[in-house]
Amino acid sequence: MAEQVWKTPGGAILCFWHARIPLAPQSWPQARVEADGSRARQDMRALISRSSDGEFIALTVQQIGFPSIRGSSKKSSDPGKNKHGEQAFRDMIKWVKGGGGVAITPDGPRGPAEVMQLGTPTLARVTGAPVIFVGLASKPCIRIGSWDRTLIPLPFSRGAMVWDGPVYAGRDDDLEALTGEWAARLTAVTERAEALLDGQGGR
Repeated sequence: MAEQVWKTPGGAILCFWHARIPLAPQSWPQARVEADGSRARQDMRALISRSSDGEFIALTVQQIGFPSIRGSSKKSSDPGKNKHGEQAFRDMIKWVKGGGGVAITPDGPRGPAEVMQLGTPTLARVTGAPVIFVGLASKPCIRIGSWDRTLIPLPFSRGAMVWDGPVYAGRDDDLEALTGEWAARLTAVTERAEALLDGQGGR
């Protein structure tokens, strides 16, 4: 699970659905340097779009210690936006291959909600890095009227976090098939977190 990945010297890819962004900062402790100089965890950066909403999110996560990589894996008819996406992908490859971690919402930045795009398995294949799925839940909470119905925890709410993985994308794997398989696993682990808060999942 996550603890095993933290102890490895290589990079890592963390996935959670876009609606769970407000819950995500606690999902990956920042890197800690041990007495012998080794790192116990990967430094984490978040992939965040260049939209106005993304600007707000980037400034917010920066304050809590998560620098961002700005861009998007979604294709656009706007050449300028495509250029930003390609640069962001190159930045992620360099960061992960250098031993860093990257947090991705694989259905962002514009959805459809909980439909994984090809960017995540492609990044996993190119870098060889492990992918971890994290299900996040909070109750009581409110849902705002965005495309993904973003979840906002209320004061004194309870939270749950469930991990799945790590998984890998091999050179010969069908990326289209992986998107469906990985999306199902990410949805399942999110539903597991919800069930824990409903008292249906045990401990």
